[in-house]
Amino acid sequence: MHVAVVQTDPVFGEVSANVAGALDLMGTTPADLYVLPELFNTGYNFADRREVDQLAETADGSTFHAVSEFAKKKKCFVAYGFAEKADQLYNSAVLAGPSGLIGVYRKVHLYYRENLFFAPGNLGFPVFDLPFGKIGIMICFDWMYPESARTLAIKGAQLIVHPSNLVMPHCPDAMVTRCLENRVFAATADRVGRENRSGLELRYIGKSEIVSPRGEILQRLGEEKPGIAVADLDLTLASDKKINQYHDLFRGRKVEQYEID
Repeated sequence: MHVAVVQTDPVFGEVSANVAGALDLMGTTPADLYVLPELFNTGYNFADRREVDQLAETADGSTFHAVSEFAKKKKCFVAYGFAEKADQLYNSAVLAGPSGLIGVYRKVHLYYRENLFFAPGNLGFPVFDLPFGKIGIMICFDWMYPESARTLAIKGAQLIVHPSNLVMPHCPDAMVTRCLENRVFAATADRVGRENRSGLELRYIGKSEIVSPRGEILQRLGEEKPGIAVADLDLTLASDKKINQYHDLFRGRKVEQYEID
């Protein structure tokens, strides 16, 4: 299957234009699965909770309708990040396909000022069966906690899609380790640009990437410009957890030794 990471530069609050621009970029490059950044439709640097409430949508809101129309037309799947309005406000991701809504993930590990606006995710780490393999989802700062990717891998994920708005420099290289230690593929879709709002400036590092179960960087975009990158993946390779003839990555876990009294 072909997976594409889509690196965008959204303008804060310009939802319709941000969505249209992302879909236009996706339309330039065929793929089976596109991964868009975290909060790709709204921008990230909210001034207060009121702004989040104004820009948040339900999982089947206007952004979903635009993306799902693309998915239906192109017979593909799309994962994207957005501010979800539900029983509370969540930093969430939707997985959409030709038939509509497949699933939702809510970010578990909130970063920095996100804790002022969003509730921690309460849906666990989901894995979805798609025609080409098992897809897990995590969002941005979840990378800092190895348990996120490990949980998805143990639940059978062969590819982890990872919508992100990265401001720290460490994630692109850290995802190489996440893939190695779990023998999974990962597709991290980041954004570029700067947001200076309410006295806080954030610069996003780009470097959207696709990494193999052996830690190979199959694609990595630059730090400054929007773009799209595609890799041809055989997800069955992520089902082989053998390191050598004596070691199976998961069977070799000594769970009884990991308990903390």
